Amino acid sequence: MNKILRTFFSASLNSLRDLAPVFLVIAFFQLLILQQPLEGIFTLLVGVVIVVLGLTFFVFGLETGLFPIGGSMAHDFARKGSVFGLLSFALALGFGTTVAEPALIAVAEEASEIAAEGCVISNNQESMENYALGLRLSVAISVGLAIMLGVMRILKGWPIQYLIIAGYLLVVIMTAFSPQTIIGIAYDSGGVTTSTITVPLVTALGVGLASSIKGRNPMLDGFGLIAFASLLPIIFVLLYGMIGEAGWLWDTPLCDPVQTRAAAEAIQQTDSAGIFREFINTLLETVRDVMPIVLLIIFFQMFVIRRPVKHPERLIAGFGFVLIGLALFLLGLEMALFPIGKLMAAQLTASEFIAGAEDVIEALDWTDYYYVYLFAFMIGFSTAIAEPSLLAVAMKAEEISAGTISIWGLRIAVAIGSATGIALGTFRIISGYPLEYFIIACYIIVVIQTWFAPRMIIPLAYDSGGVTTSTVTVPLVAALGLGLAENIPGRSVLIDGFGLIAFACMFPIISVMAYAQLSELRSKRNKNI
Repeated sequence: MNKILRTFFSASLNSLRDLAPVFLVIAFFQLLILQQPLEGIFTLLVGVVIVVLGLTFFVFGLETGLFPIGGSMAHDFARKGSVFGLLSFALALGFGTTVAEPALIAVAEEASEIAAEGCVISNNQESMENYALGLRLSVAISVGLAIMLGVMRILKGWPIQYLIIAGYLLVVIMTAFSPQTIIGIAYDSGGVTTSTITVPLVTALGVGLASSIKGRNPMLDGFGLIAFASLLPIIFVLLYGMIGEAGWLWDTPLCDPVQTRAAAEAIQQTDSAGIFREFINTLLETVRDVMPIVLLIIFFQMFVIRRPVKHPERLIAGFGFVLIGLALFLLGLEMALFPIGKLMAAQLTASEFIAGAEDVIEALDWTDYYYVYLFAFMIGFSTAIAEPSLLAVAMKAEEISAGTISIWGLRIAVAIGSATGIALGTFRIISGYPLEYFIIACYIIVVIQTWFAPRMIIPLAYDSGGVTTSTVTVPLVAALGLGLAENIPGRSVLIDGFGLIAFACMFPIISVMAYAQLSELRSKRNKNI
């Protein structure tokens, strides 16, 4: 009992540590830069407390129940040697962990509401729920196939860079034929798949498998699964948008966006009566979403590996904590992080704050929003450096590389990349340049860097793009992008509001490979001295 209490207390401290830098940045801007009161401060504070509690319960449930079982199953499959069973487990693991991902759920629901406002889908609850479910299923299926492809790569020893570059080319081609209303959502979907549930399980599977196969290098072959899980969702969501716009999934409605927005707000107000009622509704939905993970573990453990579940009481307890944590976390997002992100975006872009007068807003250009860029950089760095998924991967990388790659060196390199990407992404929204131009330029830079970076760092660099956008980053960054697009004149929330998460994913790949290249260059210089 004492051990459980100590573990829970440790999870609580970790949750506070993960979220503290974000709150400090928000407090700094509110108190010293904006000097404006937060509307509905009591509700926001309650939401913050709920987010911390939710993340605590969630991580505690994973660590005490689901993670140990998932890790042991990965090693059991590697020892068993059944390729079909291993690939089936990889497919089911990717799908099961992603469909219940809280960040994906939140972004899908936000995208469905905005799609209804923009007259992409019909303005009713059923259409919005179906649209969000379609996004989630598209992403979950793609992640399942991505993990299966990554496992096959480890088994066959294929170089990861060729597969990733081929995927980039496919994304570029599909972007040219995709509707503008889906491009930002598709690019962002690659970042919200690899979060708190997915990363530790997938990393354990890849590294454990590479360690168990003769001739495979855990550093070179063990990483890379997360990279596939970040790339394939972009392709599948682009396809989802193309099929949907063709009229095969939904009918394009004829509607007035202003009336639609008012109706959507009315629906939201009607459904948000009472925190306790919302928690119960969210909890019931969470039970439905997380159930595939537990059923997946039990099925493969009992019928494929054919071994009894070790410590079933831990699995049950972990499952219960995960359910409660997810429900609290999602409720807290809606009460705190999404509103804070949108509110601060509105305050930072207000004409009276930027230029001191409301009647000069038409004369503003991108150079007037320097505080927005500063906030974007600071919030990008603070959220990335605090991500538990990034910490887990950095610890594993230091262990496998025998200290060649340091935990803090990798975390800082990733955080700088994420911060730079988010700052550039805010410039993209403010300036109005098309998102795809920036992403394609990033693809070109990554391809060039790949040919010159040390081979051992390439899979880890590709993975680094996925672990930056986790439970802490996604809500604030998504809300910041949507808030900017809503408040900058001439911007579309549906077309311009999404895309910041994609920047937060791409630039860490660039920064980590640059970090490795600089480290290699410094090492060569030291040897020559």
